[in-house]
Amino acid sequence: MALKLYGHPMSTCAARVLACLYEMDAEFELVLVNVQARDHKQPYCLATKNPFGKIPALEDSDLTLFESRAINGYIVTKYKGTGPDLLRLDNLKESALIMVWMEVKSHSFNPPVSAVVYQILISPFLGGTTNDQVVEANVEKLAMVLDVYEERLSKSKYLAGDFYSLAYLHHIPHIHYFMKTPKASLISSRQHVKAWWDDISSWPATKKIMEGMSIGGNA
Repeated sequence: MALKLYGHPMSTCAARVLACLYEMDAEFELVLVNVQARDHKQPYCLATKNPFGKIPALEDSDLTLFESRAINGYIVTKYKGTGPDLLRLDNLKESALIMVWMEVKSHSFNPPVSAVVYQILISPFLGGTTNDQVVEANVEKLAMVLDVYEERLSKSKYLAGDFYSLAYLHHIPHIHYFMKTPKASLISSRQHVKAWWDDISSWPATKKIMEGMSIGGNA
């Protein structure tokens, strides 16, 4: 039985899982959730998909998972041997490095990049305005993180090492949107970060998720 992913490709979290499913060549069905109609907040979804009322959720027979990073860990482990080893499960040191950089993405990279994307792209799309002070404060934070990335990527092809993994894949959705903002030079002005993004954005799985990621015409 194919996996079922409940979500919307425009969502960064759902796109993160979609990228993993594509990368692992997993058979799945995407069940679209109408986020604007707040279907994910309805009692049925809260009771059966995600009690926090967020997307995505993954069903595999009688197992239901939420939280995109946990879902991806499950997918990579489930399809180990038939798809790429994105967690390097047979190499303890490499696996540990992947975990480190996934944590960096979650706690250091994600807060500022998501704030910038929200203020510049999502808030206007929802009928709101852009708070320039919030943008500039988070651009400053993001620049500091990207300086660390630049140094790291000057020594290895990808963040965790000279191999691709969930550490790179988890960055893709937010950077895709970020590159549609006027602040994209934070990426393009850093030689090694730009080369890294040019590489990972060219992967087939990345191109597939980009097809469904559009906010207010920013495809």
